Amino acid sequence: MNAPLYNSAILRLAATIPHLDRLEKPDATIEKRSPVCGSRIAVDVILDGDGRVARLGQQVQACALGQASAALMGAHVLGRTAEELDTASAALAAYLAGERDDPGDWPGLDIFAAARPHSARHASIRLAFEAAAEAAHKARDKN
Repeated sequence: MNAPLYNSAILRLAATIPHLDRLEKPDATIEKRSPVCGSRIAVDVILDGDGRVARLGQQVQACALGQASAALMGAHVLGRTAEELDTASAALAAYLAGERDDPGDWPGLDIFAAARPHSARHASIRLAFEAAAEAAHKARDKN
C-alpha cells in the first residue's frame, strides 16, 4: 500500500513555517514560481561576514508539500552557505527524481518519500531550496 501524499507530518510542517516575515533590507531577494502548479515563494536573505545565512524571510504561497518544504528549509537554513544550499537542493531534486535513495544530509527531507512517484509535485517541493540557494548566491556576489 502506498503512503498518503498528504499526511499529518506534512500538514504539521505546513502549519509551522518559520521566518515568514519578509526582511526590510535584505542582501538579496529571489522570487520563484512553479509553472506546473502555480506555487510561489519569495526568499530574502542577509548573509554574515563569512557568507553564511544570518537572517531569512520568506513568503510562501504553495500547496502543503511546498509549505512543508519551506518549513524544513527555514528550520535549518541559518548558518548555511550558498554552496550548502546548492548541495541540499541538488540532493532533494535527485531524490525526488529517483536518482538517489536518500535526500541528502538536510534534516527531514525523507518526509517527501511518498511524493517521489508524483513528478507534478516535485517543483513545489524544490521551490524553497532553489530560491534560498539563488538568494544566497546573489547576496554573496553582491557583497
